[in-house]
Amino acid sequence: MTEPGLAQPSAGSVLFLISSLPPGGAERPLIGLAAGLARIGWRVRVVTFTDGGELAGDLRGRGVAVESLHRQGRRDVIGFAMRLVRSIRRDRPDVVHAYLLGPNIASVLLKPFARGASIVWGVRASDMNLGHYGRRSSLIFALSCRLARFADLIICNSMAGLDHHAARGYPRRRMIMIPNGIDAGAFVPDPVARGMIRSELGVQDDRPLVGLVGRLDPMKDHATFLRAARLVADERPDVRFVCVGHGSDGTRDALDALTAELGLGDRVRWAGGRTDLSAVHNAFDIEVSSSAWGEGFSNAIAEAMATAVACVVTDVGDSAAVVGDTGWVCRPGRPEELAAAILEAVARPEELARRGELARRRIVEQFSEDRRDRATAAALAGLRRRRATVAG
Repeated sequence: MTEPGLAQPSAGSVLFLISSLPPGGAERPLIGLAAGLARIGWRVRVVTFTDGGELAGDLRGRGVAVESLHRQGRRDVIGFAMRLVRSIRRDRPDVVHAYLLGPNIASVLLKPFARGASIVWGVRASDMNLGHYGRRSSLIFALSCRLARFADLIICNSMAGLDHHAARGYPRRRMIMIPNGIDAGAFVPDPVARGMIRSELGVQDDRPLVGLVGRLDPMKDHATFLRAARLVADERPDVRFVCVGHGSDGTRDALDALTAELGLGDRVRWAGGRTDLSAVHNAFDIEVSSSAWGEGFSNAIAEAMATAVACVVTDVGDSAAVVGDTGWVCRPGRPEELAAAILEAVARPEELARRGELARRRIVEQFSEDRRDRATAAALAGLRRRRATVAG
């Protein structure tokens, strides 16, 4: 199936289902989509499995209702399921739109209790190397492959994700691709923010700064980024690097050890998790995505592009398709290729600035929030019409 048309559909009601609302890669697009659907006339509610999540307040501030089911660990199965059923029956939505594996599976298992609601799955990743995440992750994905046929619609945010899941048993005829949308009014070029973040990081304005935004996770392949940084530093000692993102203490310790082993010293800054990402992107001259697998649509790369920062990416997920001709694309796991692209970029500042301008234009024209919202609304409205036809 191709992307739905962008005509204004008749509004309905949708209940989003997600485990929690931390400031992560899959969760932030849900915030924008929920608010966007509400803005164009849909009745929207977001239900989370567990308490907490920094983004819940953001949603409420945009006028979207948020409810927690207060799940208390893995043993809270029956009580949790009963609370979810009550929540769905009370709201009686036209659509239950789940996000990520756990909520996707829960939505189809409880479909008989949803009183006619259409079930939509949200797929946000591509080819995940599940061997890095334990046997449980592999079992959950295998279960999702068996249950996917019970979803009425599966929305992927990347063609790489659609193709990967279809090849493993998801029903292609029920799958569509709608890319993420970026708020180009929030992610804008900002010289003041650039200066503030660079001052905070201790990086002088005349030093090229190369950034990576992403959680400290094996799929992001920080090790390849660091090895590329070593090769760049050998040629350009003035270049500095920064990694922005949270992760476990063990992962950070291992990356600190590799940084020391490579002799990078104070050339690399570790900024931890940040919520002021527009300002952070502005501080960079180049943004890198060194991911080894699993990317669908990279929010970090698209947000950097919106702030007119050119990107160097690995050809994983839809990263190359998002960047187009505005950046540089390398094979994953090749620090020498990553380093060569970074060196080419910093050696050509005028070309780097030109590509940054093209990158922002590309996001505004092809990956806007409005385009995503209307495409999603059209897809959900199509489900409502089909269900009404069957009922009639």
